[in-house]
Amino acid sequence: MTSEHTGTPDGETPLPRILCDTAALAAAVGGDRAGALWRLAESGRQLDANVVRLPPGHRVDTHREPDLDVLLLVLAGHGTLTAPDGEHPLPTGALTWLPHGSTRSLSAGPAGLTYLTVHRRRPGMTIRARES
Repeated sequence: MTSEHTGTPDGETPLPRILCDTAALAAAVGGDRAGALWRLAESGRQLDANVVRLPPGHRVDTHREPDLDVLLLVLAGHGTLTAPDGEHPLPTGALTWLPHGSTRSLSAGPAGLTYLTVHRRRPGMTIRARES
């Protein structure tokens, strides 16, 4: 029997696994569907990853990620990355580094924008006693 946590018979040695066919996922998504299409959910992981779809004309408003570097890979469609230094086209296949502390927004083009993001996993929330 295989361990659910590691995918191995002995439950101790992690094995590489194919998680998702991103080309098929991006091709199967139609029109106005928005949001996360897939998320990395394996236990014990050190990374977070998401496949996100922005329908035509939609956007992710200007924001700043203070703690995490993010890699963004455009899987389908195209869009625009807007940063303090201007607008940058995001065609299919563009791999972009979004360094922590950077300010940016994303907007989808007429065919929409489907992209993969990968970053270090955030630590879990800790509940602490209220300070007096």
